[in-house]
Amino acid sequence: MNLTPRLRLLTFFILITCATIARGADPLTIQQIAPGNYAHRGHDDVATRANGGDIANVGFIVGTRCVAVIDTGGTLAEGRALRAAIRAVTPLPVCYVINTHMHPDHIFGNAAFKDDHPQFVGSATLAQAEASRADNYMRALNRELGNAASGSEIIPPTKTIDGAGTLDLGDRTLSLRTWKTAHTNNDLTVYDEKSGTLWTGDLLFVGCIPVVDGSVTGWLDDIARIRQMNPRHVVPGHGPLDPPWPQALDDETRYLAHLARDVRAAIKKGQTIQQAVDSIGLEERDKWLLYDIYHRRNVTAAYAELEWEQ
Repeated sequence: MNLTPRLRLLTFFILITCATIARGADPLTIQQIAPGNYAHRGHDDVATRANGGDIANVGFIVGTRCVAVIDTGGTLAEGRALRAAIRAVTPLPVCYVINTHMHPDHIFGNAAFKDDHPQFVGSATLAQAEASRADNYMRALNRELGNAASGSEIIPPTKTIDGAGTLDLGDRTLSLRTWKTAHTNNDLTVYDEKSGTLWTGDLLFVGCIPVVDGSVTGWLDDIARIRQMNPRHVVPGHGPLDPPWPQALDDETRYLAHLARDVRAAIKKGQTIQQAVDSIGLEERDKWLLYDIYHRRNVTAAYAELEWEQ
């Protein structure tokens, strides 16, 4: 039988889809937020056995030549479900798996894509950050998720970005950019030039409290620069997909600015770190999801950073 190229592509798509179904991989729910851009909204929660570690926003971008995955979720199982979602949309190969930063909810699904032989892409500082925390991340994952963590592993980048870089998906160019230490010391954003879609990773939290694992002052500097961008669509690391821009940045900016201001004031008064943790930001409790889990840690991180500020 002599098939045309189009029929060969369709046949391949059908075979891949059937194979995925046969393996029992249920695809993640996704939303097309812009042409070629598909995102899954994670649960607004910490990783638990009930949610299977599915707590970050992840997704993919489709070009005419191949697909780029942007973050892969908190487990191998979630990565496989994301891959199944991709296969339900397109038979094109996955050529890039991009990790926006080191945190477990964004990277532990990478292993689902090993057989695709993509380039794994991240900040130039990502590999070292992952390696320094790998043992702790694996212990925590197994403790919190049990069997749901099975097969999950950290796969370091094979292609790194230091400053800025581009990826060509075929008739679709992605602009990647690294940032000053903020949420972490390895934050990276992805901008799809064709659709005007910005994938911020965890430089943007919407509704869920921002988590400082890097620098509160660096984060505020980064936000000021990100605010100058003019995307038509936005995928935050956590919270509702495609929130209004630039209003989506307002609550995060206010929280981080007040955190820095109040910690500086506490240090100036000679308060101990414990006194600062017990008193700063109590008025924020009803404004953020996960406040009780992360706010006190944010105060601690900001105090440690600003205590030696000149």
